[in-house]
Amino acid sequence: MSDLNLHHLLASLSTNVKTELASTPDVLDKGHDLDIDTLPIEARRWHRATEVVAVFADLKNSSRLGTGIHASSTASVYEAAVGGLVRVYDSFDADYLDIQGDAAFAVFWGRRRLERGMCAAITARTFSSDLTDQLEQKWPEQPETGFRVGVAASAILVKRVGTPRNPSQQAPVWAGRAVNYASKAAATADRHELVVTGTVWDAIADNEYLTISCGCGGAMSLWADVTIERLRDGDDAEAAGRLLKSRWCPTHGEAFCNAILSGETIRPERSLAALSESVQKSQYQIASRAKAAHERARRRGLRRIA
Repeated sequence: MSDLNLHHLLASLSTNVKTELASTPDVLDKGHDLDIDTLPIEARRWHRATEVVAVFADLKNSSRLGTGIHASSTASVYEAAVGGLVRVYDSFDADYLDIQGDAAFAVFWGRRRLERGMCAAITARTFSSDLTDQLEQKWPEQPETGFRVGVAASAILVKRVGTPRNPSQQAPVWAGRAVNYASKAAATADRHELVVTGTVWDAIADNEYLTISCGCGGAMSLWADVTIERLRDGDDAEAAGRLLKSRWCPTHGEAFCNAILSGETIRPERSLAALSESVQKSQYQIASRAKAAHERARRRGLRRIA
C-alpha cells in the first residue's frame, strides 16, 4: 500500500456529505416487490417497498463457543449453526439474506411474505433445539447456546452502497424499522425463543395455525406477552410484542407449516373448548394489547399486511 493522503481523503468525505445533504435523492416506489439486482450503486436513487418482513437470528454465547475444543471443531459449529440457518431461510424463498458472523437475517417481500417469514422463523427456532442437543452431546462442557429469533415488518428504503467498481465491497442498506427491529426482538429472546413485534402480531393474531397449539403438548395457548426493549423512543405499541417458546410439533408441524404457506388461517378440526382456552386472558392484558394494536393501526393508516 502506497502512502495515504489522509487530508485529501477526509476533505473528500466532507464534500460528499455536503453534496448528499444539499438535496434529497430520488425514491422509486416499488410497491410490494423489490429487485436487489437492479439497485443502483452510483446513482442517488433509493427503492421503496410498501412492506417487507425481516427475520433475524443470532447464536447465544457465540463468543464463548470453542473453549477447550480445537479451532477446526469451532469452525464446524459455526458451519452447522449459521449454515443451517441460511438453508432454513432459503427453503422458504427468502428474497434477500445476509450473514453477520454468528447471526443471519432474511428479508421477505411480495406474495405470502408474512407467511414465509413466520414459517422460516419457527423453523429456525425448531432447528435451534436439535442443533444444541447435538452440540451438548458432543461437548457437554461448552456454554449454553442456541438461536434467538426475532421478526418485524415495515416499509423499507433500500439502496446498494459501497465501492462503485468493486462488487465485493457493495451491499444493500436497509433503511427502515424491519431489519433493525427484528434484531432487537431477537435480542429480547433467550435461546430457543421467538419474539415478534406488535405489527407482526396484529397480522398473525387471527391465524389459528400460528396462534393455537395442536394440543400435543397439553396447553393450547402458545404465545406470551413481552416488551421489546431498546426500540425507538415513543414506539411503545411496536414494543408490545409476543413471545413463542414452542417448536414445530413432530406430528402436526409439517401440515401446519404447509397450511400457513397456502394462506389458510382457520383450522376446521379445532374445538370450541380449545379455542376458548387459547384466548382466555385477563381483562388487563386484552385492553393493553387492544390499545397497542389500535395505535399501530392508526400509524399505518389501518393498512394490514397482505
